Amino acid sequence: MSTMAQPSAPPSGEGQDRPSRERPRGARPDAAAIGRMLGSRRCGALTRSGGLCRAPAVKGKLRCRKHGGAGAGAPRGNRNARTHGLYTALEKAERRRLMEFVRTCNRVLDALNGGKRRR
Repeated sequence: MSTMAQPSAPPSGEGQDRPSRERPRGARPDAAAIGRMLGSRRCGALTRSGGLCRAPAVKGKLRCRKHGGAGAGAPRGNRNARTHGLYTALEKAERRRLMEFVRTCNRVLDALNGGKRRR
């Protein structure tokens, strides 16, 4: 006969406040879960050693979270090319008119100076 005390069952009512699960948290996964993990798509990004990354790819993506699968990428649309008005037809016409005025002023100054160029 064994002299060691056998663990007794918990008194009724204790441990009943949380819903029962098939497996307790932190337990090892069952065979079906292991099969799903092993059968999942792999990242495949090249590592520095020249091999392929073997981490699971993010759902719906081709790469793992470390290699860009988790990011959403660039924002939609062309937000970097918002127009600022510098190249509108009105601004271009204004610059042409202004440059023509400068050229006219330079011609007048050249005529007054007797054809000598100013520096």
